[in-house]
Amino acid sequence: MRRTGVIAAALVLAGAGLGGAASVADAAPAAARATACPTGWGSGAKGGAATGAVPLRNIRTGRHDCYDRMVFDVPGGGRAVGYYVRYVDRLRQSATGRTVPVGGGAVLDVRVGAPSYDPETGAVTYRGRVGRTLPGVDVHGYRTFRDTRFAGSFEGETQVGLGVRARLPFRVQQVSGRLVVDVAHNWTGSR
Repeated sequence: MRRTGVIAAALVLAGAGLGGAASVADAAPAAARATACPTGWGSGAKGGAATGAVPLRNIRTGRHDCYDRMVFDVPGGGRAVGYYVRYVDRLRQSATGRTVPVGGGAVLDVRVGAPSYDPETGAVTYRGRVGRTLPGVDVHGYRTFRDTRFAGSFEGETQVGLGVRARLPFRVQQVSGRLVVDVAHNWTGSR
């Protein structure tokens, strides 16, 4: 009889442990949903106002859980920094039509309505060199970005080639004094 009581107690404790494990397992999908990546950006061309008179000062990149980010700093540009971003088979320099080689499985042609020089004085404000990687930008170790190339600055617009792993969804955001281009790590919205 005593033996039956011990077995019953062991079964109750085992059941309580399983119940606790089930609670932890049930919580895991909720946590995964809470950290899911945004979706629905698409890979079609995106554009805003055309060109501007406020010069580009810097280009930088960053890594995030769901996407890689490129930021164009245009202090004084407000929330109206013009842009046109699209996937292309080859990056062609807008001023000459020459091809600028960009590494990666797909290439984003990023045009920002801010010259790399001061329109009043002609002084260089961003030291990119045509066909070269962006100064101070290193995308090694990024999940999506593979290469960057400066394509030039012409008629109030700066052009950059962004090589990415594959044709992936992206978004463009205008923030005060900055233009932000985010390229997702995948199409599914999962990490």
